[in-house]
Amino acid sequence: MTDVTTIPVRTADGRQTTLAPYAGKVLLIVNTASKCGFTPQYEGLEALHKKYADRGFTVLAFPCNQFGGQEPGDAAEIASFCKLGYDVDFPIFAKVEVNGGSAAPLYRHLKDQVPGLLGSKAIKWNFTKFLVDRGGKPVKRYAPQVKPADLEHDIEALLG
Repeated sequence: MTDVTTIPVRTADGRQTTLAPYAGKVLLIVNTASKCGFTPQYEGLEALHKKYADRGFTVLAFPCNQFGGQEPGDAAEIASFCKLGYDVDFPIFAKVEVNGGSAAPLYRHLKDQVPGLLGSKAIKWNFTKFLVDRGGKPVKRYAPQVKPADLEHDIEALLG
């Protein structure tokens, strides 16, 4: 099985990298958008990030414009919005596609490993969340309407 930390991703400035710096951590990977009804979840995501960072947890955001054009900005605009609006300190990567033929390799892997309701692989909307264990294995998928605070029990279980 592939460890998510070995899958290629792009940084906000477009550089090719992997999630290797996050190896051994519990991760919450989220497709985000700045103009979505769920955008206020940035606040809860940042709260989780702050609360559990010292125990080996981080949130990783992957902006996506595939749902209603709700993430139209470039990397600088997205970073500015997140910092000014929600004081986000967790990493924000390059904008990705999560569905279709151009879906990012990370998202193809996440959807294969943790399908949605009734085995569906497609991501339905922004702020779908994937919880990944310390070994880089996706273990749980959460629908957009699930609030970040509702994930604390699962995060704590993985942190030990």
